Amino acid sequence: MIIRQIRLNKMATFCYLVGDMATKTCALIDPAFATDKILDTAKREGVIVTHVINTHGHSDHTAGNGAIIRSTGAKLLIHEMDANQLAKMMNRVFTRILGGEKSPPPDHLLKDGDVIKIGNTHLKVIHTPGHTRGGICLYTPGHIFTGDTLFVGGVGRTDLPGGSMSQLLRSIHEKVYTLPGETKVWPGHDYGLSPTSTISREKETNPVTRTSANK
Repeated sequence: MIIRQIRLNKMATFCYLVGDMATKTCALIDPAFATDKILDTAKREGVIVTHVINTHGHSDHTAGNGAIIRSTGAKLLIHEMDANQLAKMMNRVFTRILGGEKSPPPDHLLKDGDVIKIGNTHLKVIHTPGHTRGGICLYTPGHIFTGDTLFVGGVGRTDLPGGSMSQLLRSIHEKVYTLPGETKVWPGHDYGLSPTSTISREKETNPVTRTSANK
């Protein structure tokens, strides 16, 4: 398996290339901006993009769907509870403002426990509502891609429609923090502390989740 973290300067969003070298295929997680840069990364790694996976439906994680899929023919996957976000007028407006284009409709609707197969690499869908109703994390042994559920030293915002801080913290404590401590955390945004972390480090040092655990 190959993992490439691609920092997108707009809104400090992270896109991830997760590839299977045996089949030379890959998924792109949250290809929001700088789609030429993202596609160049895939070309440089010698892999074909077969899947685009959105961890949730916000524009800063979906604005590049259209350009990537038009260039690659990849299938679009998103949780069933966030699929309608892609077509909403507000999402489309913000996508245009951010320099993207209207997203095509999803090819497959995800639910908790689904397994996405990229060649011999498998990503398990963990439904982690709280940032949005259909927010997900993607887990493969040793790695978890947390979108806007869990950041390094923080958590996703919950003041937008569909958000709930109590639900988000419950998702983190019950579904993310129960994974092995050495699991590497790959967050959805870069807020300057570190581009990655681990489950054990976040449990010990994340001020938001530590405070909630002590209540």
